Amino acid sequence: MKPVTVKITSAAAGERADKALALHFTDLSRARLQEAFANEKVLLRGQPIAKSHHVAAGDVLTVELPVFPISEVVAVAGDLQIMFEDDDILVLDKGPRLIMHPGSGTGEDTLVHFALHHTGGKLSKLGGTKRPGIVHRLDKDTTGAVVLAKSDRAYLALTKQFAEREVAKEYLALVRDVPKLRSGSIREPIGRNPVVRVKMAVVPGARGKPAHTDWSVEETFGQSAALVRCWLHTGRTHQIRVHLAHLDHPLLGDYTYGWKPHGPQAIQPLRVMLHAALLSFPHPADGRLLEFRAPVPEDFLAVAAQLREEGRRHAKAQVVKRM
Repeated sequence: MKPVTVKITSAAAGERADKALALHFTDLSRARLQEAFANEKVLLRGQPIAKSHHVAAGDVLTVELPVFPISEVVAVAGDLQIMFEDDDILVLDKGPRLIMHPGSGTGEDTLVHFALHHTGGKLSKLGGTKRPGIVHRLDKDTTGAVVLAKSDRAYLALTKQFAEREVAKEYLALVRDVPKLRSGSIREPIGRNPVVRVKMAVVPGARGKPAHTDWSVEETFGQSAALVRCWLHTGRTHQIRVHLAHLDHPLLGDYTYGWKPHGPQAIQPLRVMLHAALLSFPHPADGRLLEFRAPVPEDFLAVAAQLREEGRRHAKAQVVKRM
């Protein structure tokens, strides 16, 4: 694989090199990064560094990631939160830090491995044997509702529905600062970041693909953060993360797109604070409208509770100061 350069930001300054790179390469498995260090493929100023090396802001690392061959996907027992299942589809409430399907450097612990075990191998192979049943994706850190196709007719119907934007997708996000408007619509094209190819970005003209996100502020936490509900009308990679960062409101925990903690007691989520709260689509067999709401996970609720308490403390401090 062609080497990639990574510039260490102030948010990752002082971290171990392996942790700093994990914050940058959010969709890569830990095994793939560890292999790069073991093979001396992580360089600083042309010299290999250990994973325990503490990096500084402005350091430029050159990383050559190993390419792991993907073998046939096997069924592996694992924990799945099932929301609905019949002969055609399997709807799951995906947990955090769970990769959707196998790829270079992943282990046998993806959602697809677990789903194959649960269904006895009954996932559609029309999309390829390496990604059985997959018709859409959630990022590794994103939680919430996701649908897999068990039958071929379901795969064909669902891929058509996603392509023609017949699927309703609603997300909850915790973002930095409070938007000036209560709601809005973002229609900025998204494409590969021209400098850091593992990232996406708002890019002008034909270099980007059309992307449309509607959003509304649900709750504010003082002036430091807000809970935002988003509706996706397109399905670009990292769309919500890129669009909200473009508005200067990156998601909490999203180091890749500009978030960093503030102050010595700043809240530091262990993942990107994004949850797929609702998924709705016509059933691929009989056309009846299905709607699935995934409960907000405990870690998301805990961060929101911390923000709420921090907002109350700040409000009290402001009152005392005025008095």
